[in-house]
Amino acid sequence: MADRRTQLVSRVRDTLADALGAARTRLFAAQADLTAGRERLARVRRAAAEVPARVGAERDRRLAEIDDRHAARIAELARRATDAARREAPGAASEEWPRWEATPAGRGEAPGPLRVGALAIAGAEPVPALVPLLDAGHVELAGSDRDGCDAVVSALLLRSLGRAEPGGVRLVGYDPEHLGGGLAGFAPLGTAGLLTFVGPGGLGRLLDDLVEQVRRINETVLAGEHGSLRDLAADTGRRPEPWRVAVLLGGDELSRHERGQLDRIVRTGAACGVHLVARGVRLPDDPTVTRVVADPDGVRVAGVPVRLDPPPPAALVTRTCRDVATRVNAGPPPAPFTDLLPPPERMWREDSATGLTAPIGEGAHGRQVLLTLGDYPPHALIGGPSGTGKTNLIFAWIGSLAARYSPAELEFYLLDFKEGVSFARFAQGRRDPSWLPHMRLVGINVNTDREFGLALLRFLAEELRRRADAAKKHEVTKLAELRAVDPTGRWPRIVAVVDEFQMLLAGRDVVAREAADLLEDLARRGRSQGIHLVLASQDVRGIEALWGRPALVAQFTLRIALPKALRILAERNDAAQSLPRWHAVVNAESGLPEGNEVARIPSASDWETWSGLQHRLWRMRPQDAAPARLFDGDAIPRLADAPDFRALRPDEGTARGPVALLGEIIDVQARSAALRLPRAPGRNLAVLGTRVDEACAVLDAAARSLARQHRPGTARFSIACLDPDADPVARALYEDLADDAAWYDEETVPELMAETADGLAAAADPHYLLLFAVDAASGALAARAGGRTGLERLRRILHDGPERRTHVLAWWRGVARMRADLGGPAARTDQIGAWVALDTHGGELGSLHPGTGGPDWYPRPWRGLFFDRAVHRTGQVIIPYGPSR
Repeated sequence: MADRRTQLVSRVRDTLADALGAARTRLFAAQADLTAGRERLARVRRAAAEVPARVGAERDRRLAEIDDRHAARIAELARRATDAARREAPGAASEEWPRWEATPAGRGEAPGPLRVGALAIAGAEPVPALVPLLDAGHVELAGSDRDGCDAVVSALLLRSLGRAEPGGVRLVGYDPEHLGGGLAGFAPLGTAGLLTFVGPGGLGRLLDDLVEQVRRINETVLAGEHGSLRDLAADTGRRPEPWRVAVLLGGDELSRHERGQLDRIVRTGAACGVHLVARGVRLPDDPTVTRVVADPDGVRVAGVPVRLDPPPPAALVTRTCRDVATRVNAGPPPAPFTDLLPPPERMWREDSATGLTAPIGEGAHGRQVLLTLGDYPPHALIGGPSGTGKTNLIFAWIGSLAARYSPAELEFYLLDFKEGVSFARFAQGRRDPSWLPHMRLVGINVNTDREFGLALLRFLAEELRRRADAAKKHEVTKLAELRAVDPTGRWPRIVAVVDEFQMLLAGRDVVAREAADLLEDLARRGRSQGIHLVLASQDVRGIEALWGRPALVAQFTLRIALPKALRILAERNDAAQSLPRWHAVVNAESGLPEGNEVARIPSASDWETWSGLQHRLWRMRPQDAAPARLFDGDAIPRLADAPDFRALRPDEGTARGPVALLGEIIDVQARSAALRLPRAPGRNLAVLGTRVDEACAVLDAAARSLARQHRPGTARFSIACLDPDADPVARALYEDLADDAAWYDEETVPELMAETADGLAAAADPHYLLLFAVDAASGALAARAGGRTGLERLRRILHDGPERRTHVLAWWRGVARMRADLGGPAARTDQIGAWVALDTHGGELGSLHPGTGGPDWYPRPWRGLFFDRAVHRTGQVIIPYGPSR
């Protein structure tokens, strides 16, 4: 029982202990939860206390970010606005005064608005405040800040001048209160007519004049083709009218008429380049009017607050105006050459069947002045003193025509009688392989070779005959009709340009008379066959060959007079006397005043201007196009380059006799002067004169051309050199002819005469005696040997040799010396069938030339007069070929 109780007690105690432990565990857990809850509560309370501060900080951060983004955006927009303003108003339109300089707008470029101040933006760079004026509108100034208004006026006018070419802005001032004092800084413009003033009471007349300008421009310049001068300039690249800016500085109340005129100018003036800058004159409400209000407390432009720029420095205004006036007084610059050219896709698209038409420059109202060559007018006469741009005008005309007509439609023949090589650019050169495809002939440095001008006229006369024969065959009369009935034929129009043509007609000699006759015939009949003459001269007075030939001058109905030109226009037409530089009077009515048109001629004479066009046309040339023939009077031709020499072949032409080439004929085709040596009496050659180099050149060319026609071993060349100065040329010839040549000197030349004279009867192969300075051996040849002297044997060779294929080609140092060797003054000279005179005057050649008095020949350096009695009626001027080595 006691044990049971003990067990129960023990069990109760254990149960109570377990319960107590569990209670304590729960207590501890509850206490831990309580602590955690209290800590959470504390944290929550602390967090709740921190929320307002954190939210406020985040709010402040976000607001700061918004402010920064806004400021950056404002700065970016201000920068973009500034960049846009600089693009719209570049250079002088917006540059600040310390760095300001005139920067005229390019061709077709708008001048842009003009800066008067800046828009102040907090946190950003100032944005230029621009006012539209030129080609855009008008400006009205108001307010009590007179200095501010004056600063705006000065800025607008100076920036306008800086954005226009000199003379492109004309100012008219109306300042009744200060009588022009408000524009005193711009006074230097008055010396060039760019600034005029209207006195008190003259506002009505000023407004009337501006309205009349607007009407004229609308009717004659825009003419319904363009909406404004700005559109015209953008489309064509040309601005035919200046900007006209009327500055109205106060005045009385406007009358009803003046108010009406003012309204018309405001509505229509901007499109015509007529603008108003008014202070104290109320302009009507219009979208083109910008109002500037300047008060002491601030300035507003179109209602926007603006900080005005300081006025331009007075020295800058005066210097700029003086520079503009100086350039205007010096004359306008030339227009670009590209103004005359069609777009590349339109080049060579014109048809010349009925005539040639091309612009030569800009005329009144910006319209191009056209030059026409056809049935009327057929020919042109160009005149102007040296330095007035005659050559430039010719280049411009050639370029304008060449860009429009292909080489199948147009050919040029150019001749320049003044010293210089300006025309050479049209032909192929050593440094530039290009040439103008239309060019068939270019003659330069021909001031001493009038025969070349005569040769050109003869060539044109022959071409005229050929065309007339073709027209007659097809029963037509004009080129257009011939081209229609013979479409496969080549019938381009020909334009022959002769600069300083008066030199061709100078004097009263045979050349002048024949040239005048040919000119008259070409001028009269050439029009119908498409041959047109363009003659240019500094002065046509005093050309004796034209005296008594009014019909010749009358054919040149197209007259082009450059500044100060005389006797080009009609007698009482003095329009050319007041022309500025780069201008010309174009008159297609034979110079009568009613036919005057003034053209502004582009600059086309420098190579840089021409190069682009010529290379473009050269690349467009037909595959079979050949370079133009270039004749340079200062150049010495080479035998190896002569087409006739290159065409020679062995044994060719032996039936008619071989040909000796002596030099180049002064003609269009670059032919060689040829002496044919058949088996006929008198076929010998005498070279007459004392110029060693030229005489040697003639004999050298003759020998080499003859040798080219014989195979080795089939001809003999006996070379006798009797002048030490001729030895180098004769020795070189002897070495090059090799085994076919034999050498003789003064001691052995009698043996040559004896051997040749004695062997004439048995002569078989051709034998050529080349005697250099044969008269120097007169003493040796006068000695008698075998019953005869050497001179007697020489005479027999001259007389009998040609029929036996033995020919003498000898150089005598004078006509008298030759006649002495031939038997004296009374000796016959018919055994000398041909001769070349060098420094021998025509009067000395009377015995060798048909007729009396001798030929019209005056010696010139490196020129000779060639006469072949079997071929020529008159002598032929030749240029000896240069040294072969």
